[in-house]
Amino acid sequence: MGIVTGKKALTLAISLLAVLALLLLPCAAARPVPGTATIDGSRSLHLPLRGSLLRGPESVAFDGAGAGPYSGVSDGRVLKWNGLARRWSTYAYGPGYSAKACTASRTRPAEVTESMCGRPLGLRFYYKSGNLYIADAYKGLMRVGPGGGEATVLATMVDGVPLRFTNGVDVDQVTGEVFFTDSSMNYQRSQHERVTATGDSTGRLMKYDPKTNKVTVLQSGITYPNGLAISADRTHLVVALTGPCKLMRYWIKGPKAGTSEPLADLPGYPDNVRADVKGGFWVALHREKMELPFGPDSHLLAVRINADGQVVQVMRGPKSVRPTEVVEREGGKLYMGSVELPYVGVVSE
Repeated sequence: MGIVTGKKALTLAISLLAVLALLLLPCAAARPVPGTATIDGSRSLHLPLRGSLLRGPESVAFDGAGAGPYSGVSDGRVLKWNGLARRWSTYAYGPGYSAKACTASRTRPAEVTESMCGRPLGLRFYYKSGNLYIADAYKGLMRVGPGGGEATVLATMVDGVPLRFTNGVDVDQVTGEVFFTDSSMNYQRSQHERVTATGDSTGRLMKYDPKTNKVTVLQSGITYPNGLAISADRTHLVVALTGPCKLMRYWIKGPKAGTSEPLADLPGYPDNVRADVKGGFWVALHREKMELPFGPDSHLLAVRINADGQVVQVMRGPKSVRPTEVVEREGGKLYMGSVELPYVGVVSE
């Protein structure tokens, strides 16, 4: 084992202290509205993945006909759930995908192959065309047509700067414009902890225009932009800022168009944001800001935010469950994705 030099030791110590500070310092949180209801997320139905090493249905999407869910998993594929058969099947994959090369094994986990095989994170359908847009952490922004198959890469670089960590995506269902995030210009998904630990503020919010195939940077210099969602009135985007535990509002219409402002402080680290059925948003929390490994086996899984940034409902569940996305469907069902678990969870309100 090599000897750690004084400079390297100091750098390591500073990095460890930064992580410790992020875990222990309180994060200002949006105050719940009096009478906020709590959903028990521990009572969930599981839609299990097949394969002992397959993990991480990060994002959950439904197509225009209501079929699904669809979800991207650790071997680089996007899967579709068949409710009658009670199983998942391959729907889409990126260029270069090979079942032989990308199927994880004990000696070759998915973390080793994901830069080659891809890692689908955000998913959204454009209902009019049936196209599915995929934010792949390594391959960039992709699109696959109705019926699935190999996806087409739409963007891997913007303004001469590579997409290092493509993450969240949403589609304007009227115009077809696609909004997406690149979480860092310095770190890839495999280094996501460094994005938080260093306070990296090189993230970007972008727009892809399918009519011109042009990508425009809407805002740069953002601290860990993750998931995003378009508001019900299509005037603004709500973007999760993971490291700062905040939501940002970016205006795309009206007198404030092209500007951003804080929307909410959160009690944990947000991942994906999805519009709910009430004009607000569900925000998945990967972990609480002040979460400790001991004590009761319960923590916040997600919060429902209204249009003003107030917490109006929360979901709690066991600490073994760390969601990345919560999608609300008509009838009160909530579909829960996770980057770690081998299933999509379904919770009834």
